Amino acid sequence: MSLHPTLQPYADAWTHSIDAISELVSPLVEGEWNRRTPCPGWSVRDVVSHVIGLECEMLGDPRPIHTLPRDLYHVTNEQQRYMEMQVDVRRHHTAPEMTSELEYTVIRRNRQLRNESREPGTMIRGLYGRETALEDLMRNRAFDVWVHEQDLRTALGRPGNLDSPGAHITRDMLLSALPKVVAKDAGAPRSSAIVFDVHGPIEFLRTIRVDINGRGTLESSPALGPAASFALDWETYYRLACGRVTPEAVADRVKTEGDPGLTAAILRHFAVTP
Repeated sequence: MSLHPTLQPYADAWTHSIDAISELVSPLVEGEWNRRTPCPGWSVRDVVSHVIGLECEMLGDPRPIHTLPRDLYHVTNEQQRYMEMQVDVRRHHTAPEMTSELEYTVIRRNRQLRNESREPGTMIRGLYGRETALEDLMRNRAFDVWVHEQDLRTALGRPGNLDSPGAHITRDMLLSALPKVVAKDAGAPRSSAIVFDVHGPIEFLRTIRVDINGRGTLESSPALGPAASFALDWETYYRLACGRVTPEAVADRVKTEGDPGLTAAILRHFAVTP
């Protein structure tokens, strides 16, 4: 047996992004590994350490036994502490150590994917020790490595792949979170519609309709007379949704219409990644 057809797009997207990450960091000199990325609190080395660490967990490797420093300002909850463990344990690794571990981890993961024959719904141990469906885990890894590829591209001044396979998976995952952002978190009025018009390498027009019970649903049809509307480019959309920029920092790239209080509330709750 081979990889289930449902899982193949996630494997392909992951491969595309992980290969891009390897290509980006392999020529870096020592000082470039310390460049700041848009991911809060993390350098280039930290982002690559995170990617390596989570891929090792996908392989079933034991998590490191390590005590985190107490002065990490960006670590404020247990979920962040979990993620930081794989990062902090590698903070003093040299450039050759980082690239060699990344290369070896990618080789092992590629072998694992080639031999993967389980059904998409198979429950396996995922992050935080939780039982997770294999399909969900593979989708999340494709999403995660694409976003971190973009973190590295921003830090290194090497833009690209904004329309790659991982970008399309990221779009779908971020859109799936949008009804909650609009209806529950931002408290959009009942029986209203909010429109998002996104242009650039990936283009889409989506409407969030809030029903009489306050529940939001995602639709591809436009809405007449929406309570609010947003027009922005794809790069700004994903960076806002992934917490890489604040609404204030990209105010000139987001055009809003409608109730100012509602548009401000939606932007305030727009970031959906941990």
